[in-house]
Amino acid sequence: MPNRNDIYTTVTSRIVAELEAGTVPWVQPWSSTGATTSVTMPRNPGTGRAYSGINILMLWAAAAQNDYPANAWLTYRQATEAGGHVRKGERGTTVVYANRFVPEVERQRAHSTGKVPRAVPFLKTYTVFNVCQCDGLPADLAASPAGRAPAEILPQVDALIRATGASFRIHGDRAYYTPATDIVTVPPPQAYFQPINWHRTALHELVHNAVARIMPHGRCEC
Repeated sequence: MPNRNDIYTTVTSRIVAELEAGTVPWVQPWSSTGATTSVTMPRNPGTGRAYSGINILMLWAAAAQNDYPANAWLTYRQATEAGGHVRKGERGTTVVYANRFVPEVERQRAHSTGKVPRAVPFLKTYTVFNVCQCDGLPADLAASPAGRAPAEILPQVDALIRATGASFRIHGDRAYYTPATDIVTVPPPQAYFQPINWHRTALHELVHNAVARIMPHGRCEC
């Protein structure tokens, strides 16, 4: 079993890599991998429990990286006990479990001295697999969340975009304003986890366009 420092290093390295790539799913409001990834709270469909703490970020990142439409995760053993199996060649995702326990020797010491027993902290790692990596699971475990309905652009926002006269393009998986060509680009509404965030992103990029028109030789730092 890896020691605590190894676990911390693994978790930290993963998060730093996501930050450097600029695609952290807990910050970016759209999917860069086809708009199918779920950002619901990761859960274990076998126990019904939601994952917590740093595991939420780790599993969100793994789901986004692999474009899993479900955010349900099982251990290899749980998948087998449920009647299914993890497909050959699939790689799992590491999660951690932290807690405290009171050793028997400490219980005895506390009993003999009348003092409060001291709990010892521990940290364990487990490997889990997304239900999309498994075959043969019961329908209630393998079911993916309901897909997002196609997002629509609010008429008021669409009218505002047209009124600006900006060259506005909807495609790709990045949102940005290109000063050299005076073009605003945003991913399609269907790529966003929440429709409101498409509108926020579109209007944010239009601010860059507006600033460039007002201050052609200045810079917008936002």
